[in-house]
Amino acid sequence: MNIKLLAIGKTDNKALQTLIDDYAKRLSFYIKFDLEVIPDIKNVKNLSESQQKEKEGELILSKITPTDQLILLDENGKTFSSVAFSEDLQKKMNSGVKTLVFVIGGPYGFSDTVYAKAKGKISLSLMTFSHQMVRLFFIEQLYRGFTILKNEPYHHQ
Repeated sequence: MNIKLLAIGKTDNKALQTLIDDYAKRLSFYIKFDLEVIPDIKNVKNLSESQQKEKEGELILSKITPTDQLILLDENGKTFSSVAFSEDLQKKMNSGVKTLVFVIGGPYGFSDTVYAKAKGKISLSLMTFSHQMVRLFFIEQLYRGFTILKNEPYHHQ
């Protein structure tokens, strides 16, 4: 299985980007992982919230194939413990999913079209985090999930 993380907008904080790169590199020992950044929409000041979501949605959907399984990182999604998340990853691998695509949307969330294509939603917390921090937290949780599956000493119960 391959895992792709799509995110709207670049990370401009160098310290965060260094940590993101570190965990992405660690993750690559377990699975083929790709972080793809979709550039911010230009002239958003001239767009309504729904227009911005639609434009971002078109860009997101252009990055996936019909066989990809799309999971949205969404505040209204399902919450997992780290162990339960690792078990969910294992189920997806066992089911034959070729590419699992997780998406961090823009500031207003996702368009209805993206929600309709999604096979699930995950919430990292009831709290709100910056989109840049979510990248780091999510990639770290992916890494943690694989260390749990391999019984490696990274995660402590």
